Amino acid sequence: MTKETTTLRGWKRLPDNRLGHTLFSLAMVARVPYFGTVLPTVVRLEPGLCEVRAPKWFGIHNHLGTFHAIAACNLAEVAMGMLSEATVPTTHRWIPKAMNVQYLTKAETGLRAVAQLPEVPDFDALTEGRDLVVPVSIYDASGQEVVHADITTWITPK
Repeated sequence: MTKETTTLRGWKRLPDNRLGHTLFSLAMVARVPYFGTVLPTVVRLEPGLCEVRAPKWFGIHNHLGTFHAIAACNLAEVAMGMLSEATVPTTHRWIPKAMNVQYLTKAETGLRAVAQLPEVPDFDALTEGRDLVVPVSIYDASGQEVVHADITTWITPK
């Protein structure tokens, strides 16, 4: 039995180009419809790393015409969720537990969220529940970090 999730296997089966990324992202939104509010496109996915892009469109504007803070949180959760799906083996499960968010500056463009673990845990050694904090940096089109989120997930063996 493989410990690789169906999410990661699906990502690997598709071409690493715009079409493959779009197909994967549409399937993701079909499974988790709320993610669709930010029109996310997963552009990179591997254990311990996920990069997701979202355009600036009127559906995510706040009263200032910038990327809404909670829409940015949604984008952070997309990146964390896909990272978790690609990282946590089928022998374990995960669920978000907490989110600490810092809004660093106005987000006036489309955004790029990067969730990256400093180190992938040894899941074979994880025999009881533990917290895993997934840092997510969200950048604007110029590369400036506009939002930072630390999302705590609860990991347990099945």
